[in-house]
Amino acid sequence: MRVFHVQPGAVSETGTLPMVLPPRGFIWVACGRREFELEHGHVQATLQVMCGTTLVDLHVNDLLNNQLPSHYDYTSRYDILVFRRLAAGQAETDISEPGTILTEHVKRSGPPVLRRIDTSPVGFAVFDRVLLTVHPAGCGVLDHYSNRLLASATSASRTAGVSLPVSPADTMLRIVNLMVDGYLDLRRELTRQLDHWQSELLSPRQRFTNWGSLLDARISLHQLDEICEDQRSAVQDWIEALEDWDPIEPIGGQRGLELLKVRSRDVLEHIERVVHHVRRLEQNAETAVQMHFSAQSNRTNDIMRTLTALTAVFLPLNLIAGIFGMNFEFIPFLHDRTGFWWAMGSMVFVAVGLSAYFWRKRYLRSSGR
Repeated sequence: MRVFHVQPGAVSETGTLPMVLPPRGFIWVACGRREFELEHGHVQATLQVMCGTTLVDLHVNDLLNNQLPSHYDYTSRYDILVFRRLAAGQAETDISEPGTILTEHVKRSGPPVLRRIDTSPVGFAVFDRVLLTVHPAGCGVLDHYSNRLLASATSASRTAGVSLPVSPADTMLRIVNLMVDGYLDLRRELTRQLDHWQSELLSPRQRFTNWGSLLDARISLHQLDEICEDQRSAVQDWIEALEDWDPIEPIGGQRGLELLKVRSRDVLEHIERVVHHVRRLEQNAETAVQMHFSAQSNRTNDIMRTLTALTAVFLPLNLIAGIFGMNFEFIPFLHDRTGFWWAMGSMVFVAVGLSAYFWRKRYLRSSGR
């Protein structure tokens, strides 16, 4: 469990829960899901002292639920946002050893980029001056942002224009924005992978055999689409709730409220970009498969047309050979010394004539030329 005290121009970190709300700034409490399960009584007591209220039991269950989709809920004293972030497929921690990551990994099929489409929920409880985050063990997003937060409090960062969050809601939106950036990075890798498969599907010189991986990709894209839709709905509900907020001092007054709305719309726009790109990748994959089978059908038609034309060329030759192979005693040119050459010449003439005719009609040429 990590506890941060964020105030104008300074950030400090402690490992214990405070029992008194500081006069300035706000408190950010970040704990793992198993840690919260074991110590939620202590956390609830701290929230009662600092905020004058505790989390509703249903919201506690939501924060502990590892399968919960992204969603938003609220009470008159706090807001709850659950947002699913990209995870590496790590198993949950052992309840007897909170904060320790198990070495077991969930095995998934398909190429490495598809194995990254695995998510785990991060819960946010936003009070006026307290932010509680419940995340899976080893959450890289939380670690990355906490390090950035501590670094931004230095004099060099302040000189460079790096601003500290002014409220718990501002901190939550910044963390959510980092999660969405992970999806934006993932879409580029998915695009490269699907472009590679599309080139293999449409290549006439090789046979495509990765049908299982392509099916896994389509399933993963559909799953990612559903995840992003839940995220968009949650953020939209959060933006609608912001319209009823009062510009109070803990959020930075009117300017702080406007900043929250701007950051929320920016997060929503990023999510919509991911949704649009994922749906376009799904359409591209389906189009590539359809074009693949169309190309296969065209190649089959070319082969059948060529075989039919060659059969038509040899049919008159078989007719001539069959006539001179009859068991009649008197057949013209049968006992003539030049009969064989006349028969061969006529067969060559017919074959060349029909081949030239079929070539002119493009029956012996590929349709792709």
